[in-house]
Amino acid sequence: MDNEVELLERLRELAPENQQKVWKFVELLKTESETTPPESDFVPQTPLAKKLWAIRQRAIAAGLPLLNEDEIELELAARRGGLHECKKTYLDSGVLII
Repeated sequence: MDNEVELLERLRELAPENQQKVWKFVELLKTESETTPPESDFVPQTPLAKKLWAIRQRAIAAGLPLLNEDEIELELAARRGGLHECKKTYLDSGVLII
């Protein structure tokens, strides 16, 4: 018998309050899987790569957003004082940098 069919049959046999508990448990599992980052197959090889990977993992765990290539360019331009030449805007943590 298919697992899904068997699960539905067993669910139907439960009392309504237990069905509600199953529902809440499934929602909890779904939330955990959405908030837990997937394991990566990447294994840093050099000491620098290991250090950068550790920094990246701490940033992800802290909930910091990772920047894309354009956002990195804008941040570098801002730090180097060349943002006025860039003619782009960047939204950083809710603050518009012009």
